[in-house]
Amino acid sequence: MEQAIDPPEVRHVDIHHIDDDRFHDGSVCIVTGAASGIGEATALVAAGNGLTVVATDIDAAGLDDTIEQATQLDVEGQLIGVEGDLADESDLDRIIETADSAGEVRFLANIAGLQHISPLESFPMDVYDTMQDVMVRAPMYLARESLPLIRGAGGGAIGNMSSAHGHYVTTDKAGYNIAKFAIRGLTQSIAAEGDGLVRSFSVSTGYVATPLVTGQLEETARQRDLAVDEVIDEVMLGEASVREMMRPVDVGNLFLLGFSHLASHLNGGDMLHDGGMTLTYR
Repeated sequence: MEQAIDPPEVRHVDIHHIDDDRFHDGSVCIVTGAASGIGEATALVAAGNGLTVVATDIDAAGLDDTIEQATQLDVEGQLIGVEGDLADESDLDRIIETADSAGEVRFLANIAGLQHISPLESFPMDVYDTMQDVMVRAPMYLARESLPLIRGAGGGAIGNMSSAHGHYVTTDKAGYNIAKFAIRGLTQSIAAEGDGLVRSFSVSTGYVATPLVTGQLEETARQRDLAVDEVIDEVMLGEASVREMMRPVDVGNLFLLGFSHLASHLNGGDMLHDGGMTLTYR
């Protein structure tokens, strides 16, 4: 099976619009990892639904591209780019301050992620520490700082990007596996302390056609002595019943669904959209 491995762009027709009283430019949604992939798509979907989006990433050029895409799509909401390093607490504070000054903070999408492929016995601890900082510590810090703002706005939700690897693990990805299990623990902790006013949820997917995924194809192929197409078919989609990768915009739409009134009883739960990867077998 031939698979397209170039990350697809977001089109206006791909953005699902939800009629929600809180989806307007006075409501602020913070989105991390917004320079590419799922973060970029979620920022565009949120702005496409009328929200003011504070989009942050360490990649300034990528953020500029996201803002340019928002302009081309003629989205209803505003998209504010904030360059920042999620491993730097002062940058996290600046992200929160920017969001607070832009309107009422109601939504937070913790999406930024890193990947490193290495056996556990040789996994570099400096890389592991960075992954923990970006994928676990930063989401907790942003959630901690956002909670009083969301409460003050009258309620909202925090969505966290988990993964099929937050349900079961594959080899050579210990740092990523650990972080994705941890983010589900954070999600449930927020739900336990949100008093129903601040909901939380996680989104878990199989492989999505993002730069993070497509960028690891060649290394995985080398390690497993496979062709790139074989990695997609046998490794990434080998356990799934749905034989294609999700698009980033599909995941962005799931985040907006989770933020909306349609998900009023989704609190602490995980939206598992993995094509049957983890809960079925042949």
